[in-house]
Amino acid sequence: MTVSNKTLRVCEKGHRYYKSSDCPTCPVCEQDRKPKSGFLSQLSNPARRALEHEGIATLQKLSEYTERDILRLHGIGPSSMPKLREALQSQGLSFQSANKGTP
Repeated sequence: MTVSNKTLRVCEKGHRYYKSSDCPTCPVCEQDRKPKSGFLSQLSNPARRALEHEGIATLQKLSEYTERDILRLHGIGPSSMPKLREALQSQGLSFQSANKGTP
């Protein structure tokens, strides 16, 4: 039998949830924040937050970065990259080539 170290928490909006980590993010509030459409809606919450933290909310802005730059962000993993590439390609965009770097 596995022992869980989850503790009951209550966010500032009154949502009750259990967490085993120190992460203060309320899963209910996070789900409410998730966009209903657009490329950010296709990503996991950590990946979406990583991009938002860098000010990347549009595909145009995303296209200013290399894949390596994006993979370095905490919260972005290899599984996010195909979704990001596909979203860029759907708009005729792509990541910068490795030799151009970030803006």
